[in-house]
Amino acid sequence: MPKIISTPTQIEAAGTGNKIIQEFFGKVTSADSNISIAKMQSPEGWSEPGQTPEFDEYTLVLKGCMHVETKNGLKIIKAGQAIHTFAGEWIRYSTPEKEGAEYIAICLPAFTPDTVHRDK
Repeated sequence: MPKIISTPTQIEAAGTGNKIIQEFFGKVTSADSNISIAKMQSPEGWSEPGQTPEFDEYTLVLKGCMHVETKNGLKIIKAGQAIHTFAGEWIRYSTPEKEGAEYIAICLPAFTPDTVHRDK
């Protein structure tokens, strides 16, 4: 039977700034452990600590621009572009530019605070 999510759950964001996370599917909203899908709105100047997650993350930028830092350098992902980051690799996300960013994040398996492994 299809599962309809009428209202996403707002999740508290890590990092600086007032980032809004709306989880549609995942551990909190739909009790899914295999996938999480969330819509994010990150203001100008938002950044979070680096992390080495246990999940792959697929990110599609809808508006604005996102900076994705890896051990190999900085990637700038603009509206209409996407990036796939891999489990076990260090990464840091930020939205330092004026318009911030609006994007969709899909994590496989689902994001959990215990599996993101943020830098201290």
